[in-house]
Amino acid sequence: MEIAKNIFMILLSPEQHTDYELIDTGGFEKLERFGPYILSRPEPQAIWDKTLSESEWEKRSNAVFKRDKNSQEKGQWIAKDGMPDKWVFQYRTNALHLRSKLALSSFKHVGVFPEQATNWDYIAKKLKQIPESKPSVLNLFAYTGIASLAAKASGADVTHVDSVKQVISWSRENMELSGLDNIRWVVEDALKFVQREVRRGNQYNGIILDPPAYGRGPDGEKWLLEESLNEILRLCALLLKKENFFFIINLYSLGFSALIVENLIKAHFGTQIHHEFGELFIPDSFGKNLPLGVFSRFSDQNV
Repeated sequence: MEIAKNIFMILLSPEQHTDYELIDTGGFEKLERFGPYILSRPEPQAIWDKTLSESEWEKRSNAVFKRDKNSQEKGQWIAKDGMPDKWVFQYRTNALHLRSKLALSSFKHVGVFPEQATNWDYIAKKLKQIPESKPSVLNLFAYTGIASLAAKASGADVTHVDSVKQVISWSRENMELSGLDNIRWVVEDALKFVQREVRRGNQYNGIILDPPAYGRGPDGEKWLLEESLNEILRLCALLLKKENFFFIINLYSLGFSALIVENLIKAHFGTQIHHEFGELFIPDSFGKNLPLGVFSRFSDQNV
């Protein structure tokens, strides 16, 4: 017997980018503008054909990422004359003005995930609704820290946790570029950190997670998303305050369904919360919608 059930997943895409544009997608690649520079890099979910020709991609690109033959992740950038190794990206709205250093890394990343802008706006909105002078926010797997900057700029005390010391240094540069200060930096395995925070009885008004599919902690701790996500969410439920709270999780892992996230959130935070869940995406300039991960977020603020 077939059973029909109404499940309302939503699609979210940022609307206020001026320093970013997704120009074209296809052929397992994406063509993007970050400020004045256009980059071509791999994108495993862009399985359709490109709209622009290969010659047009080559003509427009200031730098192209080429994978190493024996690696799915590492590679090198082939840059044209005039393409800098580092430059500054800005995100400006009525509520936020954030600045971030971008750089051509050997893992195809440049230091910012533009699809997350919808969550930066959410952080700013929810913190303004919390009736506390200094709400506390924990950002786990925090990378270069744009979400941390959004929280700090919105009046929060921010704890920023990442296992890579060089990334923490990058985040600190971004804080200074944005004219902010006094973020707490923690170089540690995220799971170990939340275990210790639970033992200490600490709690936060806001928790943000953006865990990778796999990774290593500073002491070689192994992280596999499918093995550890359930446990870290159980602990986060203990760390989240019972009122004046918000929670955000993003996952970019091929084959990881938004329904998995829904089940985990209900299991650890209860079935009475009204959480948004679904996919993040960015449309390219030709109307092709590029999926960029699944998410869930909720708060006790109704607005």
